[in-house]
Amino acid sequence: MAISASQVKELRERTGAGMMECKKALVETDGDIEAAVEYMRKAGLAKADKKAGRIAAEGLVGIAISDDGKKAVMVEINSETDFVCKGEQFQSFVKEVTDVALANRCSDLEKLLTQKLASGDSIEDAAKTLVVSIGEKISVRRVAFIESDGVVGAYSHGVRIAVLVDMPTGDVSLAKDIAMHIAASSPVCVSADDVSPELIEKEKSIFSAQAAESGKPADIVEKMVNGRINKYLKEVTLLGQAFVKDPDTTVEKLLASHSASVKAFYRFEVGEGIEKKEENFADEVMAQVKDS
Repeated sequence: MAISASQVKELRERTGAGMMECKKALVETDGDIEAAVEYMRKAGLAKADKKAGRIAAEGLVGIAISDDGKKAVMVEINSETDFVCKGEQFQSFVKEVTDVALANRCSDLEKLLTQKLASGDSIEDAAKTLVVSIGEKISVRRVAFIESDGVVGAYSHGVRIAVLVDMPTGDVSLAKDIAMHIAASSPVCVSADDVSPELIEKEKSIFSAQAAESGKPADIVEKMVNGRINKYLKEVTLLGQAFVKDPDTTVEKLLASHSASVKAFYRFEVGEGIEKKEENFADEVMAQVKDS
């Protein structure tokens, strides 16, 4: 019988296995999803069936920079535990994926997942295969790519925080310092002009409610709110922040003193935004024993 793309997609989501393995299992079971899951479990291909719902909030951020220093990429790949991401197999996978991302100028996840590794498998399928080998959920989460007319700054704090900076003017040393600053201070964007109006309005409403409780006249309240907004913009923008290596000067003044500028930056921190599930270790071990 003909196997539809939606059937393959559903089975991949259920098992975490590769596309070809899922299609083969569906052919073998005449398109029966439940039978295909059982078929793959028996074949050792569906370990991810139990892993798909788990939370992968550990992992690594890989960085790769071109020889001319004009292009750079970073990729976050997650695992469930810190133990796995320290393993050679996982680290080799991160490096290979990152190198492929650079070679193919991958700036979005969809494009990255379709790229081929040396094995001939797509990155998406290779990640699913790694789940079977390692025994944990593995997630290629996001990618950022920069191609600069000037210099690229890169900084990695261990393997959990990484930053790329596009500097149209400036030198490599300064670019690295700016990247280091971003890693430490986590600005939202480059300048106040880049802050979304929605975010400013949200903060303004909060500050207004707080200021109104002071009982001061409306014109004074307005000045208080404007002052808080200005302070907020300095705190969340790269140019407004005090430089971490010299708090007496702002990043904006530092850049100006070097006739340098920043066009854009990306900052990845492993697991940020992922809600981690707190579990009792003993209970988790018992759960694994029961599932084995």
